[in-house]
Amino acid sequence: MRPGPGEVLHFSEDPTIKRFLPHVAATARQPDAFVWAVDHDRAPDYWFPRQCPRAMAWLRTGTTEADRASIIGAGCGDRVHAIGYGWLDAMRTVRLFAYRLPADRFRPFGVPEPHAHVAAEPIEPLGPPEPVGDLLDCHAEAGIQLRVLNNLWPFWDAVIASTLGFSGIRLRNASPRP
Repeated sequence: MRPGPGEVLHFSEDPTIKRFLPHVAATARQPDAFVWAVDHDRAPDYWFPRQCPRAMAWLRTGTTEADRASIIGAGCGDRVHAIGYGWLDAMRTVRLFAYRLPADRFRPFGVPEPHAHVAAEPIEPLGPPEPVGDLLDCHAEAGIQLRVLNNLWPFWDAVIASTLGFSGIRLRNASPRP
C-alpha cells in the first residue's frame, strides 16, 4: 500500500475517520499541532499495528558494504524491518487502513531528512479508507525483510551505530533490554 501521485497516506486501525484534525502527538518534540502523513518511501514504516515497536534500517548514500552485509545481509534487498515475537500475532491479525490525503496540503517534516509530511489545518480524506491487507504480504511484495526477534535492542544498537538509514517507532513498547 503506497500513495499515488499527488497523495500522502495516513495509516490507522480506525476505519471511521471523516476528518483529520491537527494534534500534538504524545511523543512530539515540538509544540505544534499537525495532521501526520507519509510518502511513498516512508509508507512501509507504518505497515504494522499502531502500537507495535519496530526497528527499521535501509541503504542510503554512504552505507558501507560491511554494514550492509552485517545488518541487512548479502543479497537480501536494501531494507529490513524487525519486530519482537510478541507482536507476530498482531501483525497477522490487525485490520489496518490507509487514508489517501491530498499531498499539496502537506509539507515535509524532519531534519536532516524528512521522515513525514504535516499539515497544520484539518484535512479530509480523498475517499474512504482502504484495507491495507496482510502486512506480511505487504513486506514480501515490497522486497522488505521482516525479522522477528527475541529482543529488538541488540539489533537497534547495531543499526544506530551503522552507516544505514534507520527509524525506530514505538520502541517504548518493546521488551526491556536483555
